[in-house]
Formats: sequence, structure tokens, C-alpha cells
Amino acid sequence: MKPLALIAIFCLALVSGAHAGEGHDHGDASPAANSSGPKRLPDGGVFMPKPAQRQIGVRTQPVEEGALPRAFELSGKVVMDPNAGGKVQALIAGRLEPGPRGFPSLGQRVNKGEVLAWVVPSAGMIERSNQSAQLAELRATKGLAEKRLTRLKELADTIPRKEIEAAESEVDSLNGRIAALGAGLSNRDALVAPVTGVVAMSNAVAGQVVEAREAVFEVVDPNRSRVEALAYDTAQALDVVSGSLAVGDARVPLAFVGAARSLREQALPLMFRGEGNALANLALGQPVKVFALTRSTVQGYRVPAAALVKNPANQAIVWVKTAPERFEPRTVTVEPLDGANVAVTTGLKAGDRVVVRGATLVNQVR
Repeated sequence: MKPLALIAIFCLALVSGAHAGEGHDHGDASPAANSSGPKRLPDGGVFMPKPAQRQIGVRTQPVEEGALPRAFELSGKVVMDPNAGGKVQALIAGRLEPGPRGFPSLGQRVNKGEVLAWVVPSAGMIERSNQSAQLAELRATKGLAEKRLTRLKELADTIPRKEIEAAESEVDSLNGRIAALGAGLSNRDALVAPVTGVVAMSNAVAGQVVEAREAVFEVVDPNRSRVEALAYDTAQALDVVSGSLAVGDARVPLAFVGAARSLREQALPLMFRGEGNALANLALGQPVKVFALTRSTVQGYRVPAAALVKNPANQAIVWVKTAPERFEPRTVTVEPLDGANVAVTTGLKAGDRVVVRGATLVNQVR
């Protein structure tokens, strides 16, 4: 063998036998897999150790079967209680002027009977000229009537008493006509608050000209709002006993006031009332989802709506804790209940511990 070939083989042997010193490796070796973290099991379940459960805030609760009121979901909106709110409209056409405290701003609290603004009557030049001429004529007539009354009183001993009374009546009549006509020229129409509450709508601007019947303000009591829902099934509407709606994570109970007996756009309006100030945080006209509870019942399990998630097949499922660190998905069928909870009719059995908080995070484990 040639010397050059021997040298090459020797160098290769040195390189293959070389090892990097401690702390000088290049990280070629892959780290060991973390086998103790959350992971999806081959059967579709989820393994989640206790530290991970505490970190994401998983909470479970057992379920029990029972008779739950059948409910259906309706579209509704917040409306004004006719006894605790009202509109302020101009009775005459004219120009707006601020009230004693100026024009009220949105959200300002006002008291019943408080003057919110004034409407100065607007009239054409010809009309005002005619009224001024008529007023001048009445004042002249009044002067003549007063002089005649004075002369009659001086001759009280020689003329009948009825002539003096007729003259006095004529003077009083002229005074009343002059006062009424003068008020029509200079008087202002007061716009007063119909109820005690807050200003929900204001269209007032200094110098603005308004027409008769034009709405200028709207005053409501936020603690006495109502909810109106539309039902398209008359049989269901007549079976309603109460209702509820979900505001965030909270459930707001509603008392059923009554159902209309005439359709509006092929729907039957239902009226609900909140207890206390339950609806104080909702604005007039705000759309809401109303869950109307009926007299009929359904057998099922009451489960928070937050426990429902979707699987890859877009089916509704809940996660059930079968072991301290193991969760299994259950395909369920549900019916609406009260907004914050749903009624699970199939897929669960009594005693199952359903994940009611953190279900979305458990469902994302892969």
C-alpha cells in the first residue's frame, strides 16, 4: 500500500475517535419527550395531570336527572315600561329655549314635573300683525267700556241695576280676551318631565325649530325596564309561565306579564318584567335572547352552557371526568333551558362529573 493511502487511513481513524469535551457538544441529540404533560389518548380521551388541571382551572360537578321545564329561545329587545317612562313632545311649533338648568344631557337624572325646555311659539309676520291689531282694537274697546261703566255708576240712582251689571260683565269679558290674545303672542310652552328618571334621548339644541308633536326628550326609569319577545308559535306562547335571559355569565329571571292577542308581523308579542333592578344595565332597544319557560317538562340533566363544546365532527359534546387524571368526551343532545344552563337529554347518566369550567381548554389538548 502506498504511503499516502496509509496516512489518509490514519487521519480518518483519529477523526472518528475524537469526542467533544464536556459542554462543547452541538446539541445534535433530541431531548427526551415529556411524557407527563397533557395529551390526547388513542381512544379519544384526554390525560391531564393534576398540576395542569389546577393551572387551567378545570372544575367539575356531578349531574342528577330530573324534570326540567321545557324552554324555547326567542328574540327580544328591551323596551320602556309605560308607567315608568315617557316621551316629551312639543304641543306647538316653535323655537326651543333652555329650561332653568339648561338643556338636560343624556343620562342626567330629572324629576317629574321639572321644566326641561321652553318652546317659543312661531307665527308668520302676517299672523302676528293681525293678532297685534286685534289686541289693539280690544284694548280700545275696553277703554270705552270702562268709561261707560264709570258714567253708569255715577247715575246709579236713576238707571236700572241690570245696565250697570251688563257693563261690568262687558269689561270683564274684554279683559279675558285681551289676556288670552296676549298670552298667545308672548307665552311659552313648557316641556316638562313626565316621570322621575334619566334622560334616554335628547334632540334639543339652542335655537332649534321644532314642529308640533315632535319628540324632543325621552325619560325612562332604568330600574323598571321590560323585555318584549316575539313568538311565532301561538301554542307555545300561551303555555309560557316565566322566562330568563343571560347577561354575561349571570342568569336574569324574568316574570311573565302577558301575551298579546293580535299578531305583529306574523308573531305574537310576549312581555316580561325584570325583578328589582335586574335590567338596569341594559339599554332601551338592546337586542337580547329570551328563554321562555313553559308548563311542560322534559327529563334531563341541568348542565352549564359553558360545558358544551364541539368535536371534530361538529357534534355537541361534554367532557366527563372518569378518573383523577382522565377525561372522556360524551356526545350529547341538548335543549335550551334558561340561557346560563342547558338540559342534556341523552349522553349522560346520573353521577357523571361533567367539566363545567375549562372545557374548551380540555377540548384543545392534542
